[in-house]
Amino acid sequence: MRKRLQTKLSATLPPEQLKKIYNSFDIVGDIAIIKTATPNLENAETAANQIMVIHKNVKTVFAQSSPIKGDFRVRQLNLLAGENKTITLYKENGCQFRVDVEKCYFSPRLSHERARIADLVESGEVVVNMFAGVGCFSVIIAKKVSQTKVYSIDVNPTAFEYMQQNVKVNRVYGNVVPLLGDAKEVIQTKLQGIADRVLMPLPEKALEYLPYAIMALKPEGGWIHFYDFQHATREENPVEKTKTQVAQKLACIGTDYRFASSRVVRSTGPNWWQTVLDIQVSGKPSKF
Repeated sequence: MRKRLQTKLSATLPPEQLKKIYNSFDIVGDIAIIKTATPNLENAETAANQIMVIHKNVKTVFAQSSPIKGDFRVRQLNLLAGENKTITLYKENGCQFRVDVEKCYFSPRLSHERARIADLVESGEVVVNMFAGVGCFSVIIAKKVSQTKVYSIDVNPTAFEYMQQNVKVNRVYGNVVPLLGDAKEVIQTKLQGIADRVLMPLPEKALEYLPYAIMALKPEGGWIHFYDFQHATREENPVEKTKTQVAQKLACIGTDYRFASSRVVRSTGPNWWQTVLDIQVSGKPSKF
């Protein structure tokens, strides 16, 4: 998609302007979201119109005009072309999700990761998803794996509302339990010692919330899927940097564990990487 867009734009924009258009964009349902390296509205609108020519299913194109930020993980969007709407229907891994791309966090770039985690879950497991958003990880797990129970937590009321809709649409009601609130408080009051597996797909808060992920695990331990953002130069390994930080945190808690697997999930910017650690916890400290 990216190369095709650049090729098409090269016919209408000179090279110096073409460089100012980000070479990546996301398509969520029938909505496309692009970034520009400059607030040049004319260039961005040219890119938006070309996206709609290439991708006939796209009805709306936005420019992301702010970073993803805040407890709700939302961003500002400016309409560039098409219908002025932010709600769409997105399909992935045999499931469908309603999402408001302006009021909820959502990334189609994690589709492979969502499928990978679902493949790791075994029948009958209890899963706690600490940062569930509109419920993609949770619903896909429940849809793919029989007899699972997924406690699906998010602090954003709008995301929680869409999560409830997505549970019903995908017919996983009872297997996915939507819970509104901060994951720390929800685990402390309702979910201590119940989980075989905990998902932490919010890199900005994962290290801070790691003790509560351990708190949610059963007394004999279980699995934690820990996501992180790391800045790393060519001489540095972003996965090893994540391991070092997590190892220090777990040492302070007093937890027996091993890093079963680890990898870079994706690049998120120049010298920035999203990483994931699959951590097997074999012993919890007595204070939990």
